[in-house]
Amino acid sequence: METNEIKQLLQLYFNGENSFEDEKKLKTYFRSENVVVELEKYTALFEGISELTSEVDVSTIEGDVMDFILENEHQEKTKYRWLWKMVTGVAASIIIVLGGVLLYEQNQKPFDDTFENPEIAYAYAENTLQYISGKYNKGLAELANFKKLQTASEPFNKGVAPINEFFEGIEKINSNQIQ
Repeated sequence: METNEIKQLLQLYFNGENSFEDEKKLKTYFRSENVVVELEKYTALFEGISELTSEVDVSTIEGDVMDFILENEHQEKTKYRWLWKMVTGVAASIIIVLGGVLLYEQNQKPFDDTFENPEIAYAYAENTLQYISGKYNKGLAELANFKKLQTASEPFNKGVAPINEFFEGIEKINSNQIQ
């Protein structure tokens, strides 16, 4: 490229009137080794611009943005999914408990009067109480034998009392020595 043409392209570039193709020509020229000495001061400028405006892979940026959006949506869905599981678990527990209570209540028969005639009810209650009284008296009769055993063992307890006192004294001596 001729120096005059490059100077014209530079003038258009600095005035902001150049096209994209003109800018490409300038970048290519200043990257080459054929730069005229008087224009070398612009080499660093165009190298810096080339670095800054190096073509960015748009598909990568779009992919990153889409990944970010999808990740945020996934996090929100996960949060709501956890909340939904918790609420449904509590609701299921409540339903199970209520079902159990209702089933239990349904199986319980209400208290019904079993006797129409109060005289028959009184006679039945009297028979039941006599039965219980008989069993109670039989148990008390067995305890009478225990009382006889206790009375018979009194002389033995009196004979063993001095031995018990002796052992209690030894325990007191041992406890005083330990302290």
